[in-house]
Amino acid sequence: MEQDRQMAMDLIEEAVNAGARRFKACEVLEIDVRTLQRWRKALAEEKRLVDQRKATAAARIPANKLSDEEREAILLVCRKPEFQSLPPSQIVPRLADNGEYIASESSFYRVLREADQAQRRGRAQTPRTVAKPEGFQATEPNQVWSWDITYLAASIRGMFYRLYLTEDIFSRKIVGWEVHENESADHASVLIRKTCLAEGICEEGLVLHADNGGPMKGATMLATLQMLGVVPSFSRPSVSDDNPYSESLFRTLKYTPAYPSKPFESLEAARKWVHGFVHWYNHEHRHSAIRYVTPDQRHRGLDGELLKQREAVYEMARQRNPERWSGNTRNWDPVTEVWLNPPKENQAEKSQGLKAA
Repeated sequence: MEQDRQMAMDLIEEAVNAGARRFKACEVLEIDVRTLQRWRKALAEEKRLVDQRKATAAARIPANKLSDEEREAILLVCRKPEFQSLPPSQIVPRLADNGEYIASESSFYRVLREADQAQRRGRAQTPRTVAKPEGFQATEPNQVWSWDITYLAASIRGMFYRLYLTEDIFSRKIVGWEVHENESADHASVLIRKTCLAEGICEEGLVLHADNGGPMKGATMLATLQMLGVVPSFSRPSVSDDNPYSESLFRTLKYTPAYPSKPFESLEAARKWVHGFVHWYNHEHRHSAIRYVTPDQRHRGLDGELLKQREAVYEMARQRNPERWSGNTRNWDPVTEVWLNPPKENQAEKSQGLKAA
């Protein structure tokens, strides 16, 4: 730092000797003339370039600084039996009600923190910081699945059926589902075994993501995943964003126009309706996240040819009426990769790509 300042001074003096104005030379180096004067004064007095501002600021005592007696008074008040389970946000108003003022609420917090007494008061525990789950990338079907359970209202008030749904995040296809009267790790285990059998999963490496519910982490379920060679992945507690594909699917299910306006009369009625929804979702619904092809078309690898046909249709339309197109035609390129809980660097790249577009 000292060498840099000396070099800047030498360059400015060289420019001044060559006929340049001093303030102009300072502007080139982005240095204020007063800064240059302060450096020259320090060099003349102490024979070296030292920034005295930090030392001066350290020696200065703020006029509003609490005295040692006031800091001790804050700690004594917070230790009183009537205040020891209360935070400063509760203590300061109570003191004011008694006609007493020691310091501001923020000063109370600061003094407690410096004395290592800023722990959570009362019986509440300190919130845990849980790391974000590992991200997984899918470049083809049957690499990463997401599953969850949602409620379907029954005709009896306060009773719900449980819908178990498993979705392939690459194709968005519902690869497995069941409806039961309760939540159970046994039901979840049976569902995953059936789904793996139906999809022909015979190699290890499939990732199954779920939240932290009991059925997801039950011993039966975990033993089944281990037997099948499936890698379990779990969301953070109470963080629904860690399992976005299942949450989005449940939203589509419950907001589709065909969703019954009245509760299901029986378990069989619920299963019948879900069967129809799954067929519609997989074979008729054009999904916006996969270029508006159906999940079944993408799962079977038919989306590439279909998107090429759409691109050809748009290109022919542009050739017929070129004046209606100010730029490129609609993007029909297939989505080649899908991420579950992507790392921060992937999110940053996607954000920059959107800004550039």
